[in-house]
Amino acid sequence: MIIVGIDPGIAGAICFFSSGNVIDVIDMPTMAEGKKNKKQVNGRQIYNEIMLIKNKFMNEKMSVIVEQVSAMPGQGVTSMFNFGQSFGVIKGICSAMELPIFYVRPAKWKKHFNLINSEKDASRTKVIEMFPRISNKLSRKKDTYFNGKRLNGSRYCNAKFRFSK
Repeated sequence: MIIVGIDPGIAGAICFFSSGNVIDVIDMPTMAEGKKNKKQVNGRQIYNEIMLIKNKFMNEKMSVIVEQVSAMPGQGVTSMFNFGQSFGVIKGICSAMELPIFYVRPAKWKKHFNLINSEKDASRTKVIEMFPRISNKLSRKKDTYFNGKRLNGSRYCNAKFRFSK
């Protein structure tokens, strides 16, 4: 079973698991939009990245875990619209590819890993403990939270839903 874990934000990440092992972790594919070159998710590249893994592991089923996030206090209307658009692009791609989608709230996986009220770097530390082989992919400051939380969220879903081949 291939599990695709997605943090849907512009600064999010996508990770791929097979049999509990990390296949790859990538930053959310983005592209410039409009005259101001604002970032938006690159739906075509998201599709390509998922297809690359799907084709490589043709005989395995694939499921997608998306972090179920919502508006946070202090975020502007435009920011929330852009975030919702990114979330919708990901849902649309997965639906069109006929991939089962599961949603998990951050509080669920954080509780599972005892990360409630912890510093953002605690997610990174937990991931390095579980997957020391990929610690080099978590060396940048932004990796501390985004890829760390995505891997933890996907790992939680892998254990909780007990996906089988």
